[in-house]
Amino acid sequence: MSQISNGGALPESSAPSAFRDVPNTGVIFVMTEAARRGYRAGAPGWTNFGQGMPEVGALPGAPERIDHVGFAVEDHEYAPVAGIWELREAVADHYNRLYRRGMGSKYSAENVCISAGGRTALTRLAASLGPINLGHFLPDYTAYEELLGLFRLFTAIPILLDPDRGYDFSLEELRREVQGRGLGALLMSNPCNPTGKVVDAESMRGWCAIARRFDCTLLLDEFYSHYAWESQNNDGGPPAVTAARFVEDVDKDPVVIVNGLTKNWRYPGWRVSWTLGPRKVIERISSAGSFLDGGACRPIQRAAIDLLEDQHTLAEIKAIQRAFRPKRDLLLGRLTSMGVRVERPPGGTFYIWGNVRDLPEPISTGMTLFRAALEAGIICVPGEFFDVNPGQRRQTRLSRFRHHVRFSFGPGIESLEGGLDRLEAMIESHR
Repeated sequence: MSQISNGGALPESSAPSAFRDVPNTGVIFVMTEAARRGYRAGAPGWTNFGQGMPEVGALPGAPERIDHVGFAVEDHEYAPVAGIWELREAVADHYNRLYRRGMGSKYSAENVCISAGGRTALTRLAASLGPINLGHFLPDYTAYEELLGLFRLFTAIPILLDPDRGYDFSLEELRREVQGRGLGALLMSNPCNPTGKVVDAESMRGWCAIARRFDCTLLLDEFYSHYAWESQNNDGGPPAVTAARFVEDVDKDPVVIVNGLTKNWRYPGWRVSWTLGPRKVIERISSAGSFLDGGACRPIQRAAIDLLEDQHTLAEIKAIQRAFRPKRDLLLGRLTSMGVRVERPPGGTFYIWGNVRDLPEPISTGMTLFRAALEAGIICVPGEFFDVNPGQRRQTRLSRFRHHVRFSFGPGIESLEGGLDRLEAMIESHR
């Protein structure tokens, strides 16, 4: 029983015994630590290499940013749990026009479910899974850890990728994992947060074929699909990463895609995402939403429709490519020159996944570098947070990625340049 004091009240540091400790994600942890040292958004003298969102202001050549949203009378009502029909149609049409030209099977509004952000969409998916083996890769998105540990019907199966092979994973390895471990589903981010690795177009065609053959559902987090630094198609479409190109039958193929406005349209504060998949899957995750969250904001959904028009989307993709590629190259070059080893230059996302083992002591681990960097006004994310370990079932004393750090090039280039200068000076001070 909890210790009672102060006239029967719980001690200030304790929670009622009914509650468990709920961990923060890695990014929230580092931002909390930075705030304790005086960091605030826009604070001079700070660079947020831990930033998990892109810069949201105007970019050269990008569509004008939306600065207000109107309300219709009905927008004061609850939205349908699966999203307003007009936005669901707009999402389906977006994929059909840009990625499924000439294909007989097309997505419809019934293949789309709208959620209030990516984590909500993923939570709905997890809540809808049955008693299966669910494969997931190491390293991958930090928020997967608590998500995969919270729901008890499925069993999370970790698949370790080898840094010495550039985190490659062949089609034959995929087939062996699916067959040998009896995987009913596989969850992954593509492009991958944090490594920037991309399953290229032809490989993804093979992944979808294996999913069909063995009835293993691909749960694909494509939130960085517009941040592709290598050509992904030869069909004349935009250079985006998406498995939607390789789905043969939208209602039969076990391929489920999660995406949204957060990264690819640079509207993270809108909290609008969607899940794209077979109708029967959409029905189930919509039902899960009815008790988990109740649905996304109606007026924001309505405002999102125009963002999915081809002209707007294509202009935004081009602007992202022009603005973020130089930042990628800047970080890659500068970090490498400082002694940070990059096992695989990012083919997508706005992150550099670096190994700091060769830096001088005591800053040769992700956590020690993170803490030292805070004193120089620099925020980064230690790699151990991406060693997804739901339920802490793998009892390892040291993370496989304790020497890794994720560096973001989401902030503006001037902030990045200043941060790199301070980081270099800090590293040199330890030599």
